[in-house]
Amino acid sequence: MSEQSSVSTYLDDSADFESFHLDARLLQAIKHNGFEKPTLIQSNAIPLALEQKRDVIAKAATGSGKTLAYLIPVVQTILQYKQTTPADQTGSPKTLGIILVPTRELAQQVQAVLAKLVLFCSKDVHSLNLSSQLADNVLTSLLLDGPEVLISTPSRLLAVLETKSNALVMDDLKFLVIDEVDLVLTFGYQDDLDQIARYLPLKKNLQTFLMSATLNEDIQELKAKFCRSPAILKLNEDEINKDQSKLLQYYVKVSEFDKFLLCYVIFKLGLIKGKTLIFVNNIDRGYRLKLVLEQFGIRSCILNSELPANSRQHIVAEFNKNVYQLLIATDDTEYIKEEEEEEEEDGEGQKAVEVESTEQPASSDSGNKSRKDGKNFKKDRDYGVSRGVDFQNVACVLNFDLPSTAKSYVHRIGRTARAGKSGAAISFVVPLKEFGKHKPSMCATAKRDEKILSRIVKQQSKLGFEILPYSFDINQVEGFRYRMEDGFRAVTQVAVREARVKELKQEILTSDKLKRHFEENPQDLQSLRHDKELHPARVQQHLKRVPDYLLPEAARQNKQKIGFVPFHTAKSLKRKGKVYKNNSKRGGKSDPLKNFK
Repeated sequence: MSEQSSVSTYLDDSADFESFHLDARLLQAIKHNGFEKPTLIQSNAIPLALEQKRDVIAKAATGSGKTLAYLIPVVQTILQYKQTTPADQTGSPKTLGIILVPTRELAQQVQAVLAKLVLFCSKDVHSLNLSSQLADNVLTSLLLDGPEVLISTPSRLLAVLETKSNALVMDDLKFLVIDEVDLVLTFGYQDDLDQIARYLPLKKNLQTFLMSATLNEDIQELKAKFCRSPAILKLNEDEINKDQSKLLQYYVKVSEFDKFLLCYVIFKLGLIKGKTLIFVNNIDRGYRLKLVLEQFGIRSCILNSELPANSRQHIVAEFNKNVYQLLIATDDTEYIKEEEEEEEEDGEGQKAVEVESTEQPASSDSGNKSRKDGKNFKKDRDYGVSRGVDFQNVACVLNFDLPSTAKSYVHRIGRTARAGKSGAAISFVVPLKEFGKHKPSMCATAKRDEKILSRIVKQQSKLGFEILPYSFDINQVEGFRYRMEDGFRAVTQVAVREARVKELKQEILTSDKLKRHFEENPQDLQSLRHDKELHPARVQQHLKRVPDYLLPEAARQNKQKIGFVPFHTAKSLKRKGKVYKNNSKRGGKSDPLKNFK
């Protein structure tokens, strides 16, 4: 989690870390990692936690420094406890704090930030990520060592409490942190939290932190269960709106097959400059899109819940380092419960639920059910990509498949236009009249695209933002259609399944390499790339080249004349009072996606 790279927008110049009277070792680590000034959430939350010993409920924007806002008090509390408690009373190492997060990826990121903070006091503060995949005997041994801080998802912590209660003693617990509270509740962890509460020590000095980018009524039950007269911080509202205003949102009404066609044109001709995060609605869809793009020499990597945790972490890290420009992510954690409640208000809840359950094709990726080919693909229940994963410098989010809820849409587009930077979100929407016309490219969730789009437009309008229609010049795209048809035919369902199995085997080996050799053998980087070609059964090398006759006449001699979408110059795309019908501008430059000249 790159706190340093994203918090500059929210710095509090009136405060400094020295004023918090922190342990010298902790202060040294903060300076060593380049944190010069606290952010607004840090300058408000840290004194409340350390000086007044208050519970803290904090709402602050993504990238505003919430992680350090609770980790600094956590580390300081542990160091103070060890300094003020006589050695004969401390006894063996004890678990003093628990940090709960909604996803395995976020658990890894929190542990990485914590490791930076305890750089100069690592002998006094040990942490254990329960969500990491450890053998039972290894986990038991590590728990008996008494790590001061446990980081976990609620379900994983509950499983450990129920099976290894003898190895995990929480009698001396000092603090409890629940990060991304809204997502923890949305992911259905409420029951797990209720069960965890039974294992917590019944004493009044347990300090609680509830941190989130949004707060709603659902948090009241957690507040009553875990908090004692908490301080409630709501910060950075202006900054949130400021960031969101730099996000341009478009939707494109397109047929199911033309989704693949437009992707080919956009990425082969470089119409988007910068890194793009593509969301699809199931794992097979991700592999189909990757294989289709491979036909044309367009490299991409896959991120989904069945890949090993080490591989997922490495894929995100390499994407953030700009090793990959195109990442296809399966967002298979949706917010069905909230969507059903909205639909019941509209008088159509039951009908919508039936659509969700009956329209799933055989290739859908729900649970661990057996597939037709006899293979089981186990997915990680604690996986989540639309929130919790720290994607950096994403120029564009492309919703190849529209999410099944409006709230999921918000979390997806939140991966771009972060920390004061501009970005764009493009969503492909399949009109109902086009649904099911091209079976090989069909996605069951597309049947409700128009209904979901109307909810998204209404939701964004309430927030003060606008989603604009975007029309590609189909005449200039038509020349590429026959090549896409040729490439698409080579990607059969069998090829998709084989690619999925191949990648999984590849990544299991890669994960082992990452775990054992990568740091000592940097030369292994090439062998650990995640965007290798998976190769469908029929590879057509000629499709990887774009012949000149497909390009507009003006661009045949000079490739620089091919337009692109300048997502980092938002003002040139949308100026107040300057957007006209069909997104054209009077007297201005032509739309680059309509005209390649």
